[in-house]
Amino acid sequence: MHFFIQELVNGLTQGSLYALIALGYSMVYGVLKLLNFAHGDLYMVGAFIGYFVIQWFGGPMALSVPVPLVLLVMFVLAGGGVGMLGVAIERFAYRPLRDAPRIAPLITALGVAFLLENTMLLLFGASYRDYNTSAFISFSTGIHIGPLNVDIVRIMVIVLSIVLMFALTVIVNRTKLGRQMRAVASDREAAEMLGINVDYTIAATFFLGSALAGIAGVMAGLVFNQIYTLMGFVAGLKAFTAAVVGGIGSIPGAMLGGMLIGIAESFVTGYISSTYTNLIVFGILIAVMLARPTGLLGRVPLQKV
Repeated sequence: MHFFIQELVNGLTQGSLYALIALGYSMVYGVLKLLNFAHGDLYMVGAFIGYFVIQWFGGPMALSVPVPLVLLVMFVLAGGGVGMLGVAIERFAYRPLRDAPRIAPLITALGVAFLLENTMLLLFGASYRDYNTSAFISFSTGIHIGPLNVDIVRIMVIVLSIVLMFALTVIVNRTKLGRQMRAVASDREAAEMLGINVDYTIAATFFLGSALAGIAGVMAGLVFNQIYTLMGFVAGLKAFTAAVVGGIGSIPGAMLGGMLIGIAESFVTGYISSTYTNLIVFGILIAVMLARPTGLLGRVPLQKV
């Protein structure tokens, strides 16, 4: 039973990261009907920002300020920096192609992904960077019951992810910006005629989605320690899978899909073998698409007549 709970916690941790990245996919697709394949690389950039913040404050072995302040600065700078990067990508790469055939922004998204990966590769090299989290956060703190060990970092990741998901839900459902997002997602031309600033709304959507990916990157560095320039490709692909499984364009669906994919990965690794992880994950995608093409919480789009 302890092993089951341990794997469940591991799955929730990984699933939380997938869910935060998947939210960006779903938000952008919901508003623009665009699959932003560069989104996984924004997660990678966020992880590197977190790493350099640690170095800025003296390195993991000799931090010059309290740990809570370091964590706060890491999350704020990663979220804000990656959010602004997402806005810049939308402004210069996607906005000029907004009325182009669907294939044009899709290919551009792949190009932006390769641009980000190779830029980071040229700037920082291909070597792995280590957060060395255990040097400034004690892994002995947390829940320890017999063989069950849930360290404080995993607890922080799960709790913070849930808080961010809840906050995003409130923004989308209860604020003026959220109403504008839903209006643009429903009918961009009609929203513009009603006086909604479509460009601002789309930019805000990119900022929020990208910020969540940047924060997820910092969380990944804290939990798994090692980061590298190509880490965003597989994470982004699995987060996209999570968004599709949950229902692309659905925020609750992205959360559900992320958790399901993370838990499935964890249980396959723990009970079978990590060799079959990708096989099972993408098998789940195929099975869900065959049974429910719109995803678990997706809805069939209304046809304009």
